[in-house]
Amino acid sequence: MPSNDVRTLLQTAVPTAVAGAVAAAISGGVAGGKGALGAVVATIVVILFMGIGLVVLQRTAKSLPHLFQAMGLMLYTAQLLLLFIFVAVFKNTTMFNPKAFAITLVVTTLAWIGAQARAHMKAKILYVEPESKSDKGEKPKNTGSRS
Repeated sequence: MPSNDVRTLLQTAVPTAVAGAVAAAISGGVAGGKGALGAVVATIVVILFMGIGLVVLQRTAKSLPHLFQAMGLMLYTAQLLLLFIFVAVFKNTTMFNPKAFAITLVVTTLAWIGAQARAHMKAKILYVEPESKSDKGEKPKNTGSRS
């Protein structure tokens, strides 16, 4: 993975983990150990889902740039559906507090999206391909007819 991709992943995962830690502390204070466990599980789920999605989207952008926008929309829709499925599956669990889980899932997802938007705005992305050294010595070939 190129360093810019790793930087983007870190700039999104770290604030999400911090938001998850805050949510775990609050959930632990409000709902006890099961609340903290629910918040930690939700944070891990969000970081895994969104991190995998970010990696897939970045690879798609490099290999199939014409599919980037459609892939992004499909990916985010799939991620949100999977998060809703997780909430539905663990709605009645006794392993952890489902309310703390659901609230932390929403909070950390919003933290991820905000951090990803900030990372993208701060990234230095070239919109023009720079000339390589081999291109400088070559003159463009005239393929048109001479009049």
